[in-house]
Amino acid sequence: MNARVLVVGAGGLGCPASLALASAGVQRLTLADPDRVDATNLHRQLWYRASDVGQLKVHAAASRLAHAFPSLEVTALPEKVDATSAAALFQQHDLVIDGTDGVGDKFSLSEAAVRTGVPLIYGGVLRLDGQAMAIRRGGPCLRCLFESIHPDDAPSCAQAGVLGSMAGVIGGLQALLALQELRGETAVAAGTAVLHAIDGRSLVSRALTVRKAPDCASCAKAVAA
Repeated sequence: MNARVLVVGAGGLGCPASLALASAGVQRLTLADPDRVDATNLHRQLWYRASDVGQLKVHAAASRLAHAFPSLEVTALPEKVDATSAAALFQQHDLVIDGTDGVGDKFSLSEAAVRTGVPLIYGGVLRLDGQAMAIRRGGPCLRCLFESIHPDDAPSCAQAGVLGSMAGVIGGLQALLALQELRGETAVAAGTAVLHAIDGRSLVSRALTVRKAPDCASCAKAVAA
């Protein structure tokens, strides 16, 4: 597995996703996150210890990944991936994991995936619910799925709270979807994707078919470009 995988966000989703990818044999990981470890992170972000509080997350995570997987090439990028920098970073990698918290960041990554054609594995957790979906060339993007949501209208995990174990489940699921993409094991109809939704209250999971929206503004911009 010589693929280059970018994990944007080294928190509740990025930590389990990076562990699962490294365990599966992915040899090159880039971790991008500008944040530092806080004591409130420790219950759900598995790479960090109390001694790491105050350190940059990507440095602490990269150190532990390198120790656990000596053959892994891991790059720490202590910066925010935003609408300005996302496309260039996507083009340097074969696949991207969305481990971000804010809705605006997720839409920026989705738009970068549409523009560049580099697959993105979206993941989201809020309270006791989680979901994940692969965004690939020709398929639906995040705007196709959530066309009516404005980034400023939805709370972040920090604002609404999140079940720590659910973040671990979704991060692991993102890694599984990423491995399927890298191995070419996906089989979906053209213009569709599968949204995997998990209800932490009932422990029920659903696989929902998402179709590309003909009037999607993000997809239209990519075609025009």
